[in-house]
Amino acid sequence: MGTKKKTAKKATKAESAVPRIFVLHGPNLNLLGEREIGVYGRLTLKELNAKLVAHAFAKKCRIKIHQSNSEGELIDLLHGCRKVTDVVVFNPGAYTHYSYALRDAVAAIHIPTYEVHLSNIHAREDFRKISVIAPVCAEQISGFGWESYTRAIDAFLKGDR
Repeated sequence: MGTKKKTAKKATKAESAVPRIFVLHGPNLNLLGEREIGVYGRLTLKELNAKLVAHAFAKKCRIKIHQSNSEGELIDLLHGCRKVTDVVVFNPGAYTHYSYALRDAVAAIHIPTYEVHLSNIHAREDFRKISVIAPVCAEQISGFGWESYTRAIDAFLKGDR
């Protein structure tokens, strides 16, 4: 009986040059368009993701997008992306303000990570002004609605890290 050797397909030079973006949405972002319209607007998560896919396509990038309300799942997703992505665009939601576990996960993966927020967290309640995650990120971008995400992508592509 012969054995077949499995060979992994090597990425071509052109494929490896295409930036790989991983967008991670944290808790309650699945309710965009329904919750606190005055703060977050009417755009749904599905619509936001479509804008991000279109932006990545226009910039000739590959993009993967996930959302989770679970801190442990967010950590697992960060760990899992560490060898297959070039940049993480992360909206940690309320975990921004107290999740040292997510902070440690971002620090551990050694990938440029941009913390993003739809609203301007520095103009909101005092507890929202503090991010335990920002110190291990390339940059924090907040207050530009869905464009906070595209600004993060563009900053990475320009080399602002």
